[in-house]
Amino acid sequence: MASDTLPGRVLARAPWSPGAWRDTAHAASGAPLQLAGWTIMAAPWLVWTPVSTLPVTAALLLPALLVLVLLRPATHAQRERMWAMLGLDVPAPAPRPGGPLRGPLRALRTEDLWREVRYHLVVGPLLACGAVGVLLAWTAGAALAAVHAYAWALPPGGPLAAGGHAVRLGLLTAAGALLLLAAPWLAAGVRALDARAAVRLLGPDPAAALAARVADLAGKRADVVDAADLERRRIERDLHDGAQQRLVSLALNLGIARATLTGVPDDAMRAIVDAHEEAKEALAELRDLIRGLHPAVLEDRGLDAALSGVAARVPVKVRLAVDVPERASSTVEAVAYFVVSEALTNVVRHAGASVVDVAVRRDGARLLVTVADDGAGGADPARGTGLAGLARRVRSVDGTFRIVSPAGGPTTLTVELPCAL
Repeated sequence: MASDTLPGRVLARAPWSPGAWRDTAHAASGAPLQLAGWTIMAAPWLVWTPVSTLPVTAALLLPALLVLVLLRPATHAQRERMWAMLGLDVPAPAPRPGGPLRGPLRALRTEDLWREVRYHLVVGPLLACGAVGVLLAWTAGAALAAVHAYAWALPPGGPLAAGGHAVRLGLLTAAGALLLLAAPWLAAGVRALDARAAVRLLGPDPAAALAARVADLAGKRADVVDAADLERRRIERDLHDGAQQRLVSLALNLGIARATLTGVPDDAMRAIVDAHEEAKEALAELRDLIRGLHPAVLEDRGLDAALSGVAARVPVKVRLAVDVPERASSTVEAVAYFVVSEALTNVVRHAGASVVDVAVRRDGARLLVTVADDGAGGADPARGTGLAGLARRVRSVDGTFRIVSPAGGPTTLTVELPCAL
């Protein structure tokens, strides 16, 4: 865009440009509000001069209380000014716990309140001084640039009178022109500083907003994890009650046909036998798939029963110890189940171990899962053994995943899962 180039920026800051007048109007409109706090604080001392302790205390405390009472309306007015003159939306922070007069001790402890105080009593007055400088630059620049127009009306013999020193008048005119050229830049600087201060001090606290955003994302992620777990359980139920039952019925009918039919041609009998075997294999694969999605026994009877079934199917000696007096959420239980199941699968495929110790226990708000084997070791999540996916599954519920597997073994996998989910 043209305004992004240096000539474009210079033209945008020309004294006759709309931007220059907008920035000047913005700075001038903010000065009364920005000086209001110190005007209230100084008002008693301009009217009278207290000398004793009680009047001095009253002259200090009463204006301070009045500033606190007017703080919220003044902040609202500043936000509206930002929106009306700059199109800048400065959202209000979360509501404070009571106003300055209701629960004052609680209100005085809020960071939002003190950020507003810093704006109205520290940053605002400095910006108001900048606004005064902007107005002085405009007025002084206009007065000096037009000195030739009114020099005739000045007292005769004066330094600026008509017919006076031409060089002096020329220098004053040039100084006025420079002030007129500088005024838009000064106004733009005051506007930029005011907008930045309003966002940082009158809007939500960036740290609190980030913390709220992180908490919101964590909550949404937990909802997504729970929804995925619920969907897996729904698919498991549909497969168990639908496709699995049909396969059972098919395998049963084929088995009956295989056992009872006589006088059937060899080719037909061979087809029946092959179909029966395929149906049984498909049924076995479907059962494994259902267990991999979400075993029904986990939901019905908990981790102890579900992990006992996993340990019984593994062709390695498994010493299982489950101490979970109070069940965790279904999502956390599912993660713990799959951690143990995948870890045992890795042991069978890669470790060459003779015995595996599996311990699951609840420690307060944590569920601790430990899988240790006496195998060859050298397990590395980066080598594609399923450990990386296991670590991602654990982190999806804000758990921690650790594995110690030196070459030659043993290998110990430790997982901690929060039970508060």
